[in-house]
Amino acid sequence: MSKRESYTIEPIAFISNGYNEKFGVPRQSGLANSVKSVITFTEGYTDENCLRGIEQYSHLWLIWGFSENDGKWSATVRPPKLGGNKRTGVFATRSPFRPNGLGLSCVKLEGVEKKQGCNVLIVSGADLKNGTPVFDIKPYLPYVDSIPDAMGGFSDEHSSDFCRISFECETFIPEEDKNQIEEILSLDPKPQYQTDECRVYGLSYKNYNVKFMYQDERIIVKEISETE
Repeated sequence: MSKRESYTIEPIAFISNGYNEKFGVPRQSGLANSVKSVITFTEGYTDENCLRGIEQYSHLWLIWGFSENDGKWSATVRPPKLGGNKRTGVFATRSPFRPNGLGLSCVKLEGVEKKQGCNVLIVSGADLKNGTPVFDIKPYLPYVDSIPDAMGGFSDEHSSDFCRISFECETFIPEEDKNQIEEILSLDPKPQYQTDECRVYGLSYKNYNVKFMYQDERIIVKEISETE
């Protein structure tokens, strides 16, 4: 067995939330903070001592896996914020199509709760699809993890890009759910190279199907229906 083959990792937990599909999941963590996620630990990692002292931290790093990717990757990728056409080196982006398919996200710890006799973590701001495996959790340390004068490359030019949202349909859903849907849509989930204003997009979140389209540089919500 080669040294590389001896490196094995396994999920310590799985995350659950309302992101039923990849479309609509925020492209970065910390953007949709109204959306709460639950981290449930797998057998072998449910010892409550593993979480001793974690409540002292406000934020956590999650190391997780792009479990729905097919394992293919390329030396260059097309970042959405560059319009989806300009190519950049894979290691100069946060593309999900990577040699080892690992993701890194910073989330806010909302609390520790007990469900079915085991502790779970409640976090917000996750950019992980429902059911994503988590391989490790580490505390966020402001004195070393925050670098105020760091350069963010092309992302600095798009850090304030948010869409305006208008509802052209009646909504009879809880205000909290409506606010979460609005926040997710404000992050502009569509592929950046698609500019057809006549196209209607569909997004699945929690038990809702959301139909929307783009018009005059804003998103128009046409319909919100509940799934059976």
